[in-house]
Order: sequence, then C-alpha cells, then structure tokens
Amino acid sequence: MSESCKSCSQQGGCTSEQQEACGKKPEDIELENRLSRIKHKIVVLSGKGGVGKSTVSANIAVSLANAGKRVGLLDVDVHGPSIPRLLSLKGQQPQVDQDSMEPIQWSKNLWVMSMGFLLPSDSDAVIWRGPVKMGVIRQFIQNVSWGDLDYLIVDCPPGTGDEPLSALQLLGKDSKAVIVTTPQLLAIDDVRRSITFCKQVETPILGLVENMSGFVCPECGAEHKVFNTGAGEKLSLETGINYLGRIPFDPDMARAGDEGFSYVKVYPESETAKFVQKIIEPMLALDA
Repeated sequence: MSESCKSCSQQGGCTSEQQEACGKKPEDIELENRLSRIKHKIVVLSGKGGVGKSTVSANIAVSLANAGKRVGLLDVDVHGPSIPRLLSLKGQQPQVDQDSMEPIQWSKNLWVMSMGFLLPSDSDAVIWRGPVKMGVIRQFIQNVSWGDLDYLIVDCPPGTGDEPLSALQLLGKDSKAVIVTTPQLLAIDDVRRSITFCKQVETPILGLVENMSGFVCPECGAEHKVFNTGAGEKLSLETGINYLGRIPFDPDMARAGDEGFSYVKVYPESETAKFVQKIIEPMLALDA
C-alpha cells in the first residue's frame, strides 16, 4: 500500500478507477493487484556464481509444494536461465494472450516461469541492458497469471546487479531474501556483499544456506569434508543473520540437475533431502 493510500479512509479498498484518480498508473495498479495475491515473496541470492543457487531454489520450491503449499518459481536469470533444465521443462512454451502469460505447471502445487521458455534455442544469447531486463522481470511478475500463491520463489543470477535489484524493487519491502554460499572463504567474501546489498535496499534476510557443505559418499553414505563446513554458520553468527542450514554435496543431486528431475521428490528419505526440509521450516513458519 502506498503512503497516500495509508492516509486514505478507504485503506486500499478502492476501485481501480479511484486508484487512477489518486495518480496511480494502470500498470502499477495491475502489479499491486498481482502481488496482493501472493502471501510470501522469497528471493534467492548469491554474490558468487557456481554455488548451486538455482538447484537450491528449485528444491526449496518443490519441497514447499510437497508440503501442500501453492508455489510459484520465477527464474529471473535473463542470460543463463537454469530452472527449465533442472525441472525437465526445456522446450515448454507458456500460453500467451494479449494481456497475460500462463506459467508452466510442474505439479498440482507448483508453477514455473523462466526466460528459458521464451528463447527459440539454447544457443540464443540475450544481449540486453538494465532497463530492458527490468521491463521483462516486471512482465514476469505483473503479466504472468500466478493466481493465489502461498510462496513465490525468485531465482536470481549471481551478484548484485540489475536482476536482483529489479526483482526486489518490484516485489516490494515485504519480500525476503535467502542467501546461498559454499564453505570456501572466497564465496563467503562475495556473500558479505550480498548481505550489504540487502541492507542497502532494505530487504529483510530470512537466512543463509551453506550449499556443498561436505560430501556424501554414494557407496557407504558417510560424509566427508571436501570443501570444509561451517563457514556459513560462522558468517551468520558474525552478521546476526539466521542460519537456515547446510546441504552436503551429493552426487545424486548433481545428477538430478543434469537429468532434469527433482532430487527431493525422487529421494525424499535421503539425508540430503532432510537437510533441505530443515531449511524450509522457517519458510513454512511464515505461513503458520
């Protein structure tokens, strides 16, 4: 709700005509109406590439959907969309009419939208500057028929550039961030920048996830500290940010990404899936 609306006796209950009379543009009204039907907006960020952020986003979305929640998964990585491959949706095309797009339905509770659905081929390069990218991300939020959602999970490209900034600005100040890191100190340094970024744009951080934290042997199930563990937890203590948990490096999860199936759906009883389940508990608590 805008500042002008807060001082109005209608308190947001006015018609679109009345909103336009208050100076709101029709496209802003449409965006607000779309967002009003989404309870929780969670943006997944990382200052470092190669940390498995898209894999984490996909498994969080599937886990929430498996818990009975209505979930949207939005891939705003314009230059390198990964979600279609991760969920075996490559080649799918959304139904588009004059005013809206239908997201691709992955399961009865999960709907997906990605730039990857709109590219003619995998080899096509998207060469766009910031304002154009922001316009596309706005369309993905405003013009996609998400319907009523409990959660919208937004998978952003690494860094603190146009895409995450646009997503957070468009979603508004009731959105929250989840930051993904790996145990290496090099990744942790970049994650600090993501934390600073969220503070500067006044986005609350729901917590940190440490991905590829140790290695699960596919033969015996034992866990080995290949990349060390605990750096994410130490950073959370240092910064006062909630530590959501860690996900070990599991060869089956890597294979799931390559072959396009959901790890937590195929291996729901695995130790790694249990780690993911722990990570979504604070998110489920938002809807309690």
